[in-house]
Amino acid sequence: MTKLTIIFLTSYFIFTSCDLLNKAASDAKNNLLKENSSNSQATTNLTNTEVISGLKEALNIGIENSVAITSVTDGFLENSSIKLPFPPDAIKVKEQALNVGLGAQVEKFEITLNRAAEEACKEALPIFKDAIKEMTLSDGFEILNSGNGAATKYLKEQTTDRLINSFTPKVQLAISKVKLTDYWNPLINKYNTAMMVTGGDKINPELDTFITQRAIEGLFFMVEAEENKIRIDPIARVTDLLSKVFGSLTN
Repeated sequence: MTKLTIIFLTSYFIFTSCDLLNKAASDAKNNLLKENSSNSQATTNLTNTEVISGLKEALNIGIENSVAITSVTDGFLENSSIKLPFPPDAIKVKEQALNVGLGAQVEKFEITLNRAAEEACKEALPIFKDAIKEMTLSDGFEILNSGNGAATKYLKEQTTDRLINSFTPKVQLAISKVKLTDYWNPLINKYNTAMMVTGGDKINPELDTFITQRAIEGLFFMVEAEENKIRIDPIARVTDLLSKVFGSLTN
């Protein structure tokens, strides 16, 4: 084979390879443009009504899963993110009780405090679902595009006062059922008796108010976590509507 032939064949293969690479790059670019166009069209076809319905559906699934998790034994007690602490307004009661050797009673009270929240949450589902259903939401796209937890935060802003009013009677029943006052009264009575001697202020915080607020906050925390799963993980989008609405965020 002559040197001229070798040069010719080499040049031919080089130019042919370049043409193939250019064509492959062009095809890939065109496919990407078509895909982006298709995704853009899908997002454009998403209506505000669908977005609102999708957000409410996500919240409904979130509260269903949250109640299932929190309304069982240790649902609050073993979850450090939502566990109810000794009431901060009565922390002096705890300190006094520990000083006089009532550590076991303090521990039992804190356990039962969380049992009251767990018991009350068994009745939370319809209360939250009603609040979600009645939630007014004009611009679904704004909340959809506002990032993690946006729908939960909006629900919290709109419904907390109503939830507290509806949930308080359930908490009061739960307190009675788990006999929380049986563990609270000896502690508070011991403390207030000591205050009569020392001249300090007596304390008796409303446990139903404390439990109601903390239980609702705990549920909102859990709902937000569930919402964020749906936002991030396609597997968590268990309905066609959720896939369409939240899938638009990643298209």
